[in-house]
Amino acid sequence: MHSFELYHNYEKHEWTLKDIPWDQIDRDVVKPEYIKLARSAVMGECNSVAALHGFLNESSDDYDFAAYASIWGYQEIKHHYAFRTWLSHISEDTGVDDTRVEATREAYPPGITVASTLATNIISELTVCHVYSRLALHVNEPVLKKILSLASQDESRHAREFTYYARRRIERYPAELPSVLETLYVYVSDPEHPVKHPVSVFKGQMLEKDGGETIDDSFTYFMQVDGSNLERLRTIIMNRFSQLTGYKLERPAQIRRALIDAADRIDSSRASALSAPN
Repeated sequence: MHSFELYHNYEKHEWTLKDIPWDQIDRDVVKPEYIKLARSAVMGECNSVAALHGFLNESSDDYDFAAYASIWGYQEIKHHYAFRTWLSHISEDTGVDDTRVEATREAYPPGITVASTLATNIISELTVCHVYSRLALHVNEPVLKKILSLASQDESRHAREFTYYARRRIERYPAELPSVLETLYVYVSDPEHPVKHPVSVFKGQMLEKDGGETIDDSFTYFMQVDGSNLERLRTIIMNRFSQLTGYKLERPAQIRRALIDAADRIDSSRASALSAPN
């Protein structure tokens, strides 16, 4: 069972809040942008409860993935609490409103297919991994820098494992491949927003109503200090989906052509199955 092996591997990289040197926080270098960044990360990471609920709902026939999703959920909540703990050490005025966190609780709706749900999370993990790792280079406060770095490393491992489970799902259910390509197209083909984050797509508008931080604020700060790396993120996502699907994917037009080809192959396969003698 893959999740059994992963559990042992993850323990080698496991970190806890007690490993963070909270007494080394340098309040003199904390900028308002850092506080906004941490609050944004809190609101992004707390959505893991809604996502875990969705994963478990969609994996009723797959104990292995459900077990991995539970491990993933624990680590994501740890990120949420790490950023909240940093904020609590900065000032009483920098805390997080629990009512906003509670508002994210509703489970995500099921994807078009299970494979499309997994594909969505690959994009989510790759995006957060890249943004956190790049922001860690620009943040001067040492403890926030460390949290960003540790969380980024976790997200990299998460992206790898969601890719594993997506590939396994496509092997078992080839008809779900087009939904994976559709998912990629939705998140990387908009010229106004070259890379979208799933949390923003599904819950951004809801959280923007009260004027508080959302995950988009982390992305905005990333664009301000390291926006030239956005195209690099897009390339990383495209390369991962090229490996996953077997199609060369570098531009939206290639995704559209791959989608047509994948759909045609499935139609041909179904037609052959129907015409085959009993």
